[in-house]
Amino acid sequence: MALAPEVGRRMRVSRKAAVLLGLFLTYAGLSALPTRAASYYVTVAGLGGEPDYEQRFTALAKDLEKLLKASGDDTHVYTLTGSDATKAHLTDTVNIIAREAKADDTFTLTLIGHGSFDSVEYKFNLPGPDISGEELASLCDRVPVKRQLIVNTSSASGGSIGALQKPGRIVIAATKTGTEKNATVFARYWVEALRDASADVDKNELISALEAFQYADHKTTSFYESQKRLATEHAIIEDTGKKEGVRAPSTENGEGLLATNFVLLRLGSAQKAANDPSKRALLDKKEELERKIDTLKYQKAAMSAEDYKTQLSGALVELARVQQELDK
Repeated sequence: MALAPEVGRRMRVSRKAAVLLGLFLTYAGLSALPTRAASYYVTVAGLGGEPDYEQRFTALAKDLEKLLKASGDDTHVYTLTGSDATKAHLTDTVNIIAREAKADDTFTLTLIGHGSFDSVEYKFNLPGPDISGEELASLCDRVPVKRQLIVNTSSASGGSIGALQKPGRIVIAATKTGTEKNATVFARYWVEALRDASADVDKNELISALEAFQYADHKTTSFYESQKRLATEHAIIEDTGKKEGVRAPSTENGEGLLATNFVLLRLGSAQKAANDPSKRALLDKKEELERKIDTLKYQKAAMSAEDYKTQLSGALVELARVQQELDK
């Protein structure tokens, strides 16, 4: 039996509407998938002065690049070496990130090379004009990311702390002052921390900025002891934005909380979960709970014992539940 023209037309319209509705629902479902915050990394290998140093700085930067690029598909890695490691190229690179990055992303700037300090101003040595600590800070201030990390592994890097520090920013320097002017080995062990699973001290399959700092600092100290040499570098960290850098961050001196919560690299199942849309929300929840637990430890002195115990127990129970879901 033939359908009347009007009925046939209505059915065709209905089928078309159904298809469009299906496409809309599919798109809406895809849009609702949790999206991870992105991680932006800029590594600069500065002037070496001698071929041996030049090769060493470039090799470390390239090693770091490989480790970071392999860490997940939400990473954006920029590496400047040789003639590309100029003040102009660094400025252009950070400006690109400043336009792309969002507040909840993370930003890491790593400086590998030589630095100088004249008792007033720190400078990182680059082909062409050097860049000062104040200029580096100004560049990083353009990036709208709320959590930032600057790892300055150069000689005299301790002289850059004052210029670079800011609330929401972790600053790590290979030397405790600008007067420690010898070439450093800290960069070697900073990179090693990201490929050595033993750096993950709490075994949560995340290497934090604090864990990498402590690993590299310990290895640096051991290097001088094994070589029976007087140590000419003493790494420091500052992450409150208002204090002097310290050798040993703790709940007592208030340093280290931001660095504890700053994820540099995910390992094993955590890395797989980060790249699995079905587990991203759970991983985010896990890391949020771990940040809460770390924060509670720093706030313990200002809390009643009962309140601290209640909040900590609740967070630990919830963390165990989330981990169980992730392990399925």
